Amino acid sequence: MVTLLVATTTDPASINPATALLAMTGWRPGPSLQEEMKSYSNKEVRLIQHNKSIIEEDDLDRRWEEATGEVVDEVIFFSKHTAVSNRPALTIHPIGVPHLREDEVPPQGGKPGWAAPPDPRMGPWLRLLKKITNSHNLLPEFEITLEATHHGPVTTKPTMFIEIGSTEEYWKRLDAAQLIALLVWEGLGLGGGPSVGNWSSANDKKTVLLGIGGGHYAPRHMDIALKDGVWVSHLLSGYSLPMEDPSKTNKDNNNKDIGGNWREAIKAAYEATRTAFPGGEILAHLDHKSFKGWQKTAITGFLGEQNIKIGKPTDF
Repeated sequence: MVTLLVATTTDPASINPATALLAMTGWRPGPSLQEEMKSYSNKEVRLIQHNKSIIEEDDLDRRWEEATGEVVDEVIFFSKHTAVSNRPALTIHPIGVPHLREDEVPPQGGKPGWAAPPDPRMGPWLRLLKKITNSHNLLPEFEITLEATHHGPVTTKPTMFIEIGSTEEYWKRLDAAQLIALLVWEGLGLGGGPSVGNWSSANDKKTVLLGIGGGHYAPRHMDIALKDGVWVSHLLSGYSLPMEDPSKTNKDNNNKDIGGNWREAIKAAYEATRTAFPGGEILAHLDHKSFKGWQKTAITGFLGEQNIKIGKPTDF
């Protein structure tokens, strides 16, 4: 089984970490997925470069398997991050647009109602990234953070994005690119050490964080994710939980009468998490302060109906 790394030449925050990684030892040319896509191999890792937007090339995992016969274990994308704050940041996040209806067009790739299995490495790598960034004296200049689940491209294997933000000045920063390369080098064990963040049968019954509510950077979920030993899955921010206020529709204040795709988003994220963390105990952590009373009542009721356990910060 192989890890698929994906970079695009159109984005300096994507190609620069890939270039820094390829400058390390052990890489050799790999098979071409198609004429305009180069690939490189190092142990059980494959790095693909293409020249489109990072969110445009769907099903790279399936296409790689069909072209090479190698089974893809996970997919990791290098990309830029944008934010209105313009703050320099290094971010990690799962992908999907599970809140969208079938008739909606995803603004940044993916397909409505879909959530990729989250890469189990996200929690351990978040903590490793913070350690590496600190050791290179780029804290607190760069914020290290998770982002909520959002955008494409479509994949079916455990997936995460690693991004450099938040403006062109920082997308081009070679020291930031080097940090991402070191994270992948160490995290995948390419330097000879043990890889970081492998989920296996030995992790059976370990708790997994499924974040529900809050803003895009999920600060209350982040407080938990930074704890040693915590596993992180999807993070559904408030905008990914579309709910219709019952007071405006003359309906009762219970989860069955509250419209919107919030139930579908939770179910898709939960099922994707079960796929990525077999045997794990998935605990939904709610950002209670981000919800109105009727929203919290509806969500907790629905979680109970779905037999999804709710966890407090002390449960992780």
